[in-house]
Amino acid sequence: MTSAAAHWRRSLDAWALPTDILKAAEESPWIHPPVLFQVPDVIEASPSHDRARESVPVGGTVLDVGCVGGVAAFALTPPATHVIGVDEQAEMLVMFQLNAEKYRVSGTTIEGRWPKVADATPHADVVTAHHVVYNVADIVPFLLDLDNHARFRVVLEMPDHHPLAPMSGAWRHFWHLERPTGPTPSDLLDVLEDVGITANREKWLGPMRVEQNEERAAHFLRVRLCLPASREAEVRDFLVAQPQFTARELSTIWWDVAPPTEIRSTHTFH
Repeated sequence: MTSAAAHWRRSLDAWALPTDILKAAEESPWIHPPVLFQVPDVIEASPSHDRARESVPVGGTVLDVGCVGGVAAFALTPPATHVIGVDEQAEMLVMFQLNAEKYRVSGTTIEGRWPKVADATPHADVVTAHHVVYNVADIVPFLLDLDNHARFRVVLEMPDHHPLAPMSGAWRHFWHLERPTGPTPSDLLDVLEDVGITANREKWLGPMRVEQNEERAAHFLRVRLCLPASREAEVRDFLVAQPQFTARELSTIWWDVAPPTEIRSTHTFH
């Protein structure tokens, strides 16, 4: 393991919840609001989509790792006409396949965790992985297998701060628990440099996707804070008192596997 990879792992390990808090939880805190997985009717342009689309040939293929609903893939159709979704949750792959039908493209789904399923996954012109890397402690094999599966380009999207960072104030309020601040996109670039990959970073502001219904938002936060149901009203009051943010700092990290001039104008999927 490189020194940068070791730092990445330590930074992620620091986010583990104390055992006593986990034992107090009435239900698993590892839930995610459904709004995070929905593919909007109109997928807005973004630097991540733009950098990926530059390298997708007409009739090309996209591999979306940690695909959930498939926003990263379907933003590229067209020019892509075949999408491959990898996710460890079967229900996400069902959503991905339904969206492939909606966008009138062919789709392949692979159930499992990357890179364990890499050998069973087809290669593609462009490989995307949006909002996944903060879930990956063993980051080097993850990145190298993304690189190995792309013909032309790999595009990652990640927030500039850990996705659990917005909850830090709530942890401090309800549990007097200070949460970590790392790792960061800069740390990921250090890992890539250590393994011989020269990557680019583009910083931008993107929309904050949050649950708009006050009751559901309080429920999700209460569960993720490992608090009992009897404190849900208290969590709702805390939420109402917090400033509302509509945007967050994001980074697009991308690199070319082959020179852009080698991109073919047509591609047949096999």
